[in-house]
Amino acid sequence: MTSDSPRALGDLRVVEMGQLLAGPFCGQLLGDFGAEVIKIEPPGAGDPMREWGREKPHGQSLWWPILARNKKSITLNLRTPQGQDLARRLITEADVLIENFRPGTLERWGLAPETLWETNPGLIITRVTGYGQDGPYAPRAGFGSIGEAMGGIRYVTGDPGNPPARAGISLGDELAGTFAALGTLVALHARQRTGKGQIVDSALYEAVFALMESLVPEWELAGYQRERTGSVLPNVAPSNVYPTKDGPVLIAANRDTVWTRLAEIMGRPELADDPRYATHGARGANAEELDDLIAQWTATYESEPLLELLHENGIPAGLTYRAKDMLADPHFKAREAIIRLAHPEFGDFPMQNVFPKLSDTPGTVHSLGPLLGQHNAEVYTGLLGLTPADLARLEAAGTV
Repeated sequence: MTSDSPRALGDLRVVEMGQLLAGPFCGQLLGDFGAEVIKIEPPGAGDPMREWGREKPHGQSLWWPILARNKKSITLNLRTPQGQDLARRLITEADVLIENFRPGTLERWGLAPETLWETNPGLIITRVTGYGQDGPYAPRAGFGSIGEAMGGIRYVTGDPGNPPARAGISLGDELAGTFAALGTLVALHARQRTGKGQIVDSALYEAVFALMESLVPEWELAGYQRERTGSVLPNVAPSNVYPTKDGPVLIAANRDTVWTRLAEIMGRPELADDPRYATHGARGANAEELDDLIAQWTATYESEPLLELLHENGIPAGLTYRAKDMLADPHFKAREAIIRLAHPEFGDFPMQNVFPKLSDTPGTVHSLGPLLGQHNAEVYTGLLGLTPADLARLEAAGTV
């Protein structure tokens, strides 16, 4: 993307009040496509995400530069009347407000939606919480892990012989942030017709629940309870991890035509017409014995020539990538899936690019996570019109 390329959301200003992950991930997604995201952080401490992450070279988080990329950081004590007044002034200049406090927090700070709409009727207020803005659980504290459990994904994740597992990422938080970004864009589209703002209510457990396919009707209408199934999906075969001489490969040949091609290159074309494997339902019912047949065949190959054979015959297959595999992969390189920006402490900083790709107005990463309060002068004196003396007094009072 060149410096003069249009940015899809370049005409939007977003104020982000959220901390930790779910709300800020929504802000990251909007910032990736050009929105001006002004992040409000508590003076002194900032967002706890500045300290999160297992590995902290130079004593700094490797997570923060990604989650806060493309954002501006200002400090503001929202628990004081003066801080709340400044927040109202700033929000008046915004298109979107993102917050992920417990329901009722904005209202206690004098920042209720109805109050904000008095001076900014087109404001979109995106609220990300564990359980949503209403209902009996709304007042509860909610983290991503709890939302994942309540939304159903924890129960069906892992090996059937072990307790429910989790993905090695903060899946619930990031899903809630993704749905929040989607809802924000939908609300902005509606505003083009109505001129009115509205509330986007993104709940962690509902964002997870949205992914659960036919889990509910399977139980209520068919009496079937989905369980943990390890590396396979029930009644979908062949689709599994299979051994080779130098490590496992994934093969997904569950469609009839693909299965026929796999049977042919296995040297067993008759299997495609075998009543036990000829249809999707039959393969699902006999998945275990079918997987055994395929595993006996794959075990005679090294992984690389096996994958070449599978790809040549139009059979989806691949390896389970780790970070080092992504960094070395030519397709990642060709697609620029990993980009690098200069960091003052880490030097060359690699991270995932902006997705999805847009042909005319692509997203871009122009800056890594900012220093705490890095943009105080720009926002307070430039946007809100405070004088440097005003700003100095606010700093001395602990307001910013």
